[in-house]
Amino acid sequence: MNPDAEAPVLVELAGVRKSFRRGGETLPVLEGLSLRVRRGEFFALMGPSGSGKSTLLHLIAGLDRPDAGAIRVGGVEITALSEAELTAWRARRVGFVFQFYHLIPVLTALENVELPLLLTGLDRRRRRAHAELALELVGLADRRGHTPARLSGGQQQRVAIARAIVTDPPLVVADEPTGDLDRSSAGEILDLLEGLCTNLGKTILLVTHDPRAARRAHTVRALDKGVLTDAREALDPQCR
Repeated sequence: MNPDAEAPVLVELAGVRKSFRRGGETLPVLEGLSLRVRRGEFFALMGPSGSGKSTLLHLIAGLDRPDAGAIRVGGVEITALSEAELTAWRARRVGFVFQFYHLIPVLTALENVELPLLLTGLDRRRRRAHAELALELVGLADRRGHTPARLSGGQQQRVAIARAIVTDPPLVVADEPTGDLDRSSAGEILDLLEGLCTNLGKTILLVTHDPRAARRAHTVRALDKGVLTDAREALDPQCR
């Protein structure tokens, strides 16, 4: 199902440039990139390693800053925010899902999910209630007392998704969330991300190498040498 063509734009990039220094050399990563993603859209970004996919995701999520250009998310010009303002903005407006989960090994599933809420003004009782609801949404209410070592890879990624949505952010960024999972578990995670988009109205930005994952999205673009291109070749049926 395609997103509502009349839905407001949630993410907008205009003329974004980013490069990194390596030794005495400047390596351009993004070259004047412009992009629009609508609220409630499932947007997938493909491309070879080193093409700048994760860099672009980090810029949109406020984890890094561009060298030039503008980034607006939910009407906020995040490139104009101070570091303190950006930290507060991320805590409320963006959920993060990574390939290797980034769970705290000594904490239970419930405690891991609750972590982002420590940056809010919620008291302990309400933090716990929000975390329990998030675990229920990803189908892991019965595993809330388990540490990551007692969970499968797919279950750990579900905990990571619960942590990403526990503050009810409008935007969820997922960097290769199925890259460390078997095909069955990967399918379950993609079903869950689709559900967040369809049922809860979350905007999903997915970075992936996997054409099967990208085909779940409303919109698929490819990034090559810092420039957005058509993704049809990457999604060729022969890749199924």
